[in-house]
Amino acid sequence: MVHVQGPMKTPPPGLKRLESHGLQAAERSHIPAFEVMRITGEIAEARAAGRDVVSLCAGEPSARPAPNNITAAGYTSPLGTIELREAIAGHYDRWYGAKVDPARIAITTGSSGAFQLGFLAAFNPGDRVALASPGYPAYRNILTALGIEVVELPTTLESRYQPTPAMLDAAARDGGPLAGLIVASPANPTGSMLTRDELRALHSWCARNSTLFVSDEIYHGITYPEAGAIDPRGTSAMQFGDDSLVINSFSKYWGMTGWRLGWAILPEYLVAPFEALASNFALSAPSPAQEFALDAFSEETYAEREAVVAGFARSRELILEAEASLGWGASSPADGAFYYYADLGPQLEWCGDSVTYAKRLLDEADVAIVPGVDFDPEAGNRTVRLSFAAGVPAVEEALARIIAFQDKVAR
Repeated sequence: MVHVQGPMKTPPPGLKRLESHGLQAAERSHIPAFEVMRITGEIAEARAAGRDVVSLCAGEPSARPAPNNITAAGYTSPLGTIELREAIAGHYDRWYGAKVDPARIAITTGSSGAFQLGFLAAFNPGDRVALASPGYPAYRNILTALGIEVVELPTTLESRYQPTPAMLDAAARDGGPLAGLIVASPANPTGSMLTRDELRALHSWCARNSTLFVSDEIYHGITYPEAGAIDPRGTSAMQFGDDSLVINSFSKYWGMTGWRLGWAILPEYLVAPFEALASNFALSAPSPAQEFALDAFSEETYAEREAVVAGFARSRELILEAEASLGWGASSPADGAFYYYADLGPQLEWCGDSVTYAKRLLDEADVAIVPGVDFDPEAGNRTVRLSFAAGVPAVEEALARIIAFQDKVAR
């Protein structure tokens, strides 16, 4: 079954309609807040009160680079500096053997800015855009705020929590043409990945049906491939041609979360519209961040970040080794990214739902995780996401506390 979400006419549960002197907030603002960021605020308050909270909440690497000497401070072109755009083009040649014209690259305020401007440039209100569920909630919420119809494709472990051409056929048959498809590989929250053939099949479906293929590649490079894998860092849509909207960021592989810097690679027909929107909405991405990001493509930095990914791999193994002790239900493959997404299984018998589980875990064991309701409106009340980006010591401590907490509840 395909779930369709259009513009919200009433606020979602827990979101109050703000009114003052007969005025009220616009309907487009009636979207859920990002649960991860709300929990992040709770963690900060708990730590300020002296509690020793271990957070497996945010998708934020603990290993973050620091600048040496940054001098730039003025505006840049709305699409970013030519030096950084050329460096990104070189990165695609290095990792994927893909030739990208720097003129089709736009530097944005995080990948979030790329999604906002990309969706504004590519889609009209009322257009139908498909995405996998569970999935990153900001896709759904940005589209909804823009008046775009969200077509959620419920996925399961059998499809590795990824969409398939058969799902797209059903969505188009049941509701009409799709203007876009958003795919993430590795995905948030599941960490699942598509093979090159699977990604190519989705891209080909979009090409045949005049559907824009949007490829979120923000977790590329954070992967755990088997020996001899054909695309060890992930398959880029740029390997199939220049007709996709590709979005990435310096936040995950490079650990530059607070610098708020991302990019989009645009089909030729979207370059001028995207630039016009960027020049009005943001003027330009932060110039100090753009200058700092040039260091991301040095041999030294690549080596440093590969060492960080090796640390993620060790943290991932700790969680996989603890699965039996956790006593949860089915989990996602976690092929990439730094997330472990699982059904709570038997734990639901005492907690009832994932929101209650996460709240009690934070209140009683000082461990922060994310309930799945952010990522899956239908089945997220059963699931949780753990981020192992915080590093091995944090993961070890969190797992020990979770297991002890569950043992205490069971008694």
